[in-house]
Order: sequence, then structure tokens, then C-alpha cells
Amino acid sequence: MNAIFTDASFQNIVSIANRYGISVDAVSNLTHTLMRSNGSMAQFNIPELGGGGQWMQGGMTMVGDMFNNNLKATVDGLCVQISNLIHQGGIQYKPLPKIENQNGSGFQSGNWWGDLGYPNSTGSQNGTSYAIFNGIGRLAIQQNGEVTVFNTLDHQIGGVGQQQGGNYSVTFTSQYGTVQLHTLPIVSGKGAQSQPVVQNNPQAVEQAQPISTPEPIPVYATNNSDLEEDIFGKIEKLAGLKDKNILSVEEFESKKADLLSRL
Repeated sequence: MNAIFTDASFQNIVSIANRYGISVDAVSNLTHTLMRSNGSMAQFNIPELGGGGQWMQGGMTMVGDMFNNNLKATVDGLCVQISNLIHQGGIQYKPLPKIENQNGSGFQSGNWWGDLGYPNSTGSQNGTSYAIFNGIGRLAIQQNGEVTVFNTLDHQIGGVGQQQGGNYSVTFTSQYGTVQLHTLPIVSGKGAQSQPVVQNNPQAVEQAQPISTPEPIPVYATNNSDLEEDIFGKIEKLAGLKDKNILSVEEFESKKADLLSRL
């Protein structure tokens, strides 16, 4: 399960995605990878970025299409901007709240949202509780003891705020802006049989589409073999020696090329 970004962080990710013409989902996956190394290194497998690739702070960029210099420049630009934001505090995770049962003894199975699994984020405001499940495209809301589960379509919900008026006391934001709950299909709860599907495309939709279970969002592998991890770890150490002027640039490049040839 991926942690969920703060509202401000998610907006920064959307801004970067728009600037480079890359999907928000791809930039989010790359950001999660960079967060694991505090912005210093990324190993990813993202189709929009040429499949498998690596990036290391200090100038090393590798992509699956090794002769595509434009793609290399795009990956390097993305990683540099995301890394800078991480170091500046512009990318942060929202702390996942502890879920308590009625006895206050901590998380247990059998939560109010049923069998949807473990949520990306949960919370409660003014008597309305919510649970976000981006991995399966679901949003559960409990109000006055009644639970409604929405199909979030292709929304990746990354922000929650207080709503003034409306049926619920909370509002949600995604890569498209504010999520209009009345446009989302209801999977279970009041209105489940009569709620039409409204797509996110701003153009009018003449006919409602049937509700279908969304395919799980792919989780891209980020762990390579032990050999690759060992090689990139050595390169990172060599980069540190270069930065301290213990190795010259020529020595660093020579040793790096030797290590990369073993992949």
C-alpha cells in the first residue's frame, strides 16, 4: 500500500505532470520511488518513461530505450524537480491515522467500510467518516450510520477538505480538481441501483455507461536483483568520493562505466 501525499504535495505533483505532459499516476509512482531514498536515487518500471530505468543524483540516468536522449532528458528533469521538492519539504506524506475499534485497542478487521481492505487514508469530520482506496478505485463514506461506497473511476484522490454545504461535510480533490460526488457511480448504499455513470471528460456523455469493476492499478516493481543493487550502491559511494575530491571526474567516470558494464 502506498502512503498518500498531503494536499499541497499532490498539487505539486499535478503541476509537474502538466509541465512535462506525463500522467499524474506516472509522476506519483516516480515520486514514491524517490521518497524511499530521500530524493537521491530512483529505480522504476513505468511504461510512460520507457519501462525500466534508473536515476541517481549527480548525473546518472538510464532508461530502457538507451538511445532516446529526449526520454533521458525528461526522466532527469522529472527526477531533479521531484528531488528538489523532497529536500525543500514540498513533497510529504500525510500521516496515516491509527484506526481504532470500539474498545480503542487499535486496528482490527471488520471495519465500518466492510471488506474493501486497508485504505490509503481515513478520517472523520463533523460526523462524516471517509476511507479512500485508490488501489481499487473506491471511496467509502459513513454518515448517520449509513455507509455509501463510490466508484472513483480514474480519479486518484489526493486531498480532503471541509465542505460548506452539500450532502457531506467533506470534499475531495484529485488530478482533475474537486471531485463531484454526485457524478460518481454508487457501488453500494443508498442510490446504488439508480446512480448513472458520468465520465470525467468535460464533453457531454449522451449515454450512461454500465458500472464495471475497475482493474487494479498496476504496482510497478522497484526492486532489481541483488547484483544490480550492489552495483548502484557502489556507484553512489563513488559519487560521494568524487564530491569530496578524493576521486577525479575521469576516475569516477571510468569506474562507473566498468561497474555498469557488469549489468
